[in-house]
Amino acid sequence: MSKAQSIGIVAGWGEYPLAVARALREKGYDVVVAAVHGHASKEIESLASHVRWIGVCKLGGMQKFFRQHGVSHVCLSGKLFKDKILFHGWGWMDHYPDWECVKTMLPHFFWRTHDTTDNSLLGAVITSFGRCGIMTVPGTEFATQLIAQEGVLTRRKPSNFERDDIEFGWTIAKKMGGLDIGQSVTVRDRTILAVEAIEGTDACIVRTGQICPRGGFTLVKVAKPEQDMRFDLPTIGPQTIEKMALAGGKAIAIEAGKTIIINREETIRCAEEHGIAIVCRN
Repeated sequence: MSKAQSIGIVAGWGEYPLAVARALREKGYDVVVAAVHGHASKEIESLASHVRWIGVCKLGGMQKFFRQHGVSHVCLSGKLFKDKILFHGWGWMDHYPDWECVKTMLPHFFWRTHDTTDNSLLGAVITSFGRCGIMTVPGTEFATQLIAQEGVLTRRKPSNFERDDIEFGWTIAKKMGGLDIGQSVTVRDRTILAVEAIEGTDACIVRTGQICPRGGFTLVKVAKPEQDMRFDLPTIGPQTIEKMALAGGKAIAIEAGKTIIINREETIRCAEEHGIAIVCRN
């Protein structure tokens, strides 16, 4: 890809879309953003040449916008609150889907020939973009600094008990990922306290604090066994650390080479302040 080329971003919630946009600008690309209403940060407007605020179900509208600005490659970045999109009110129909979205989602929600897991839905979105000549690429292809590298990231290393919990939770989390349920589990004394599903990691941590008011638990967050690097990468950041601290968590284990760390320096500093160990492993 030439550096004069326009790269598109479908921007959801969180810092990840901002980090990808900054990396693209630094590399000399023209940044074109479809910013999802109710999800994306207003800050994205200062990082892009062209921005269109758009509904999450306006798939055809996104594609038309990108083609108008010469985009042939797009990054899907940032969280979408799937529970709110699918299971509030009339579900995704409340978001007034355009015809391209309806066509894309027919097998999942009407014909019921496909499931509605993240892999299936996001895979269908990628196929839809491909039909109109737009290739989906990983945001980490540009923002390589976000990918966690192997090692203990904090001064405090996990204790022997925490390492036992990490080993125990890792196997369970990998099995969950293979079923496309979620990416995280919380563990204490080799007992699974909570399992992440549609609600997301932060809510899973909060729920763990309610289940285990003694605290001292470990969060294990992994990629799926056949992780598609174009979407749904496991991510941690300062907010993850704050949630862990409030809930009483004491250690986090993430997967090297497949996990995004947002605001790495701030994340580690925050973990140090709260005495939370972070280990990145394979």
